[in-house]
Amino acid sequence: MEPIQTAITGSPSDQNTATVNAMVFEALHQFYQAFNHRDFDLMQKNWLNSDEIAMDNPLGGIKRDWDEIQTVYQRIFSGKAEVYVEFYDYTIVMLDGGFCAIGRERGYVRAKGQELDLKIRTSRLYKQVGSNYRQVHHHGSIEDAQLLEAYQQLVQ
Repeated sequence: MEPIQTAITGSPSDQNTATVNAMVFEALHQFYQAFNHRDFDLMQKNWLNSDEIAMDNPLGGIKRDWDEIQTVYQRIFSGKAEVYVEFYDYTIVMLDGGFCAIGRERGYVRAKGQELDLKIRTSRLYKQVGSNYRQVHHHGSIEDAQLLEAYQQLVQ
């Protein structure tokens, strides 16, 4: 399986590649559009809003169910830090009733007169619900401990 290098940013200029089906692309595009534009309503539509979901990332730790996960996004979206990420170098694994996207995020955080370049390993798991996919799991990690600490401090 060849990793896809075309980034998904959530912007109107995103281009789907022939290797990603339209529903998969739309689910990922919607997530990055919501995140990069601080659109909480769109973020809520991207996730399955239930107690079946979980997230483990550098800013929130392990959160289970929508009530816990939404607090992380609300903190990021209402904070003073500007955080931007795009998804690239990824593969899609189709599952019975869903898919898993495994790749990397790159981007930046700007706050307090500083800017940090972000490098995050990322996986997202989506479940098919009707004619759409809804996110049920996200895992993100930053390998560089100093970058992780600086990121957490800027976004607090």
